[in-house]
Amino acid sequence: MNSESNSSGNQSVQYNQFGGTDVYYLADLPVPSPGTGEVVVRVKAAGINPGETKIRSGALQAIFPSTFPSGQGSDFAGIVEAVGQGVDRVRPGDEVIGFSDKRNSQAQYVVVDQTHLTPRPAGVSWEQAGGLFVAGSTAYAGVKALALKPGDLLIVAGAAGG
Repeated sequence: MNSESNSSGNQSVQYNQFGGTDVYYLADLPVPSPGTGEVVVRVKAAGINPGETKIRSGALQAIFPSTFPSGQGSDFAGIVEAVGQGVDRVRPGDEVIGFSDKRNSQAQYVVVDQTHLTPRPAGVSWEQAGGLFVAGSTAYAGVKALALKPGDLLIVAGAAGG
């Protein structure tokens, strides 16, 4: 999702029932305000992970219960719009990538804990950055867990997505 709009609100992808993409609608929500340790990001691009599709379909209801209306998305990239009290990692105007654990990244604005953000990598487009955080963090954690040493061989099979 690319978020380029002149709307003064916060358009957000929502759904009120389980199903396919036909259950989506755009809701006009208030622009969120940051709480202590939180950051409001104006979303430039947002991704979607396969697990989120399963959540929307209802297939993961036992593990990830949904309440309606529900938002959509975890990954996003954007520009810091506002910061709450105690935020010391970012400031307004910073370009960041991040994730939301509230299923609400596919919106014009998202509020997240400052620890859910990192600077947007240089040379990475907004579209690429918008889907990078969850898949990138997973890849990083996997490589770190392997505790590779110089000379070790790592084979990555099927690195076509998250």
